Amino acid sequence: MNQPTPAIVAQSAVRRLPRWALLLLCLAYVIPGFVMRGPWRSNDMEAFGFMRELALGNTSWLAPKLSGLSPSMDGLLPYWLGALSLQGFGWLMGPEMAARLPFIALLILTLGATWWGAYYLARTPGAQPVAFAFGGEAQLIDYSRAMADAALLALVATLGLAQPSHETTSYVTQLGCTALVFFAAAAMAYHPNKSAVALLVGLLGLALSGAPTMAVLFGLGGSLIAFTQHSWGDNPGRAHRQARIWAAAWLAATVLAAMLTTALDQWVWHLVDSVSDLSGLLQLLLWFCWPAWPLALWTLWVWRRQIASPRKNSHLSIALLFAAVPVAACLSSTPADRALLLGLPAIATLAAFALPTFRRSISALIDWFTLLFFTVSAIAIWVVWLAFQTGYPPKIAANIARLAPQFEASISWISVLIALIATASWFALVVWRTSRNRAAIWKSLVLPAGGATLSWVLLSTLWIAPLDHARSYEFQMTQLAGEMQKAQATGCVLTYGLGRSQIAAVRYYTHVDTALLRHNPTAPCNWALVDADRWAGDHNIKLRQGWDEVSRITRLSGRKEVLILLKRTDSAAAQ
Repeated sequence: MNQPTPAIVAQSAVRRLPRWALLLLCLAYVIPGFVMRGPWRSNDMEAFGFMRELALGNTSWLAPKLSGLSPSMDGLLPYWLGALSLQGFGWLMGPEMAARLPFIALLILTLGATWWGAYYLARTPGAQPVAFAFGGEAQLIDYSRAMADAALLALVATLGLAQPSHETTSYVTQLGCTALVFFAAAAMAYHPNKSAVALLVGLLGLALSGAPTMAVLFGLGGSLIAFTQHSWGDNPGRAHRQARIWAAAWLAATVLAAMLTTALDQWVWHLVDSVSDLSGLLQLLLWFCWPAWPLALWTLWVWRRQIASPRKNSHLSIALLFAAVPVAACLSSTPADRALLLGLPAIATLAAFALPTFRRSISALIDWFTLLFFTVSAIAIWVVWLAFQTGYPPKIAANIARLAPQFEASISWISVLIALIATASWFALVVWRTSRNRAAIWKSLVLPAGGATLSWVLLSTLWIAPLDHARSYEFQMTQLAGEMQKAQATGCVLTYGLGRSQIAAVRYYTHVDTALLRHNPTAPCNWALVDADRWAGDHNIKLRQGWDEVSRITRLSGRKEVLILLKRTDSAAAQ
């Protein structure tokens, strides 16, 4: 029998994954990490600071500034979304949570667009499984739905998605927009209107989120794929005309995104020499895309004959485009992990297309490896939690005290209850998976997705207090606010040697205006806040004249950071 594709799937293997289970899994993955914490240092705090400045009307929406500094992260859209949400919902749920609402929506959008993108790719003629001689092969809709479930499970299981997707940064905006464009490419033969909207919004969103080059590459690649298609969609008779129309639509949207980028001066380049750190990039690829990348490579191998005929196999060419461009960006630009983040939806979809070709022994190997890995991980998280609550085992407790000094442990019974429910759900899932011979095609990815979600939930509940203490500026800024209150330091504060995230933290937690000391040495401010290491250099001898030290505020988490609060000696000079 001639085998047009390597996919051999019976109707019994495409049983439906219960919607309530899939939605509950996504909810358990999305919400933890966004709640019960403050803005964390570096990108998270910096982005929140710019959003707050926009919401308060302290800076321009087209060129946001923080104490005269431009953002270190590219793009305007994430700051606009956060600022609008702050203005609309800050009074209801507080500024921190309000700023995160658009990014929660973007993560949900990413998961939804990946599911629908994989669904429509699985409906293409080239993706269909082999027809059996006497019937019984998987039906079109059931097969497509099962493949979409598998792609979503593969995305949730990917280790690199968890932490970056729960930040309030431009990278989450880029991820959501990339998923939209991926959906547009997959569904353009089935839902032209929805795909056109998704294409336009996705490409313009990428251009406004600091990834205009990715938008152009996706647009040109999508146009080429559309132009070469001859047999796609449910009505192959209109495929030729549709292909030409869609090729023009992709080009038009790409040109519009490029024009918008040029008008707002948003072109950015972060090219680096990747050869010097090739081993580090390979390590990043290994863990960041795990466990999707081995399955994706298997797909490339077993579907290699179909990949060589892209006109008849758009499900592979589209997924390859949206996976290859981010991988290439990861190897040639910085930050590498954030560039690779954009390829996860397509890599997860490629991983799903490996499942119809698996033997039972490979599925069993994945199950047992996942079971052991995530069970051991869950036990380790619980043991560490017990260590910083009780001091036993003492070595682990000592390590925690070193990583999060000055942290006082307390028990949040709500967090413990959620963690217990998640752990019990994991063991119930393991029993369900190992006690019955389930034939569903998505079964091999249930444990990886469930285990990744379990680990994320446990980290975001049991460990959230020490993590927040170690990674946020709140503890240090609370000390600073107390020292400023004692010294009656009000009004404005000049800063020197502080990064954008530190300046944002000072403005948010102490409610004072800031300006750069080097740019405003004679500004009418009697107070200054400086980084101890930067302030002590010989090149600052002249700048240090006229300032007296009032107090020192030390941050011990991570590398030791010491801030010095200064008072101008000649107050009259500042008047």
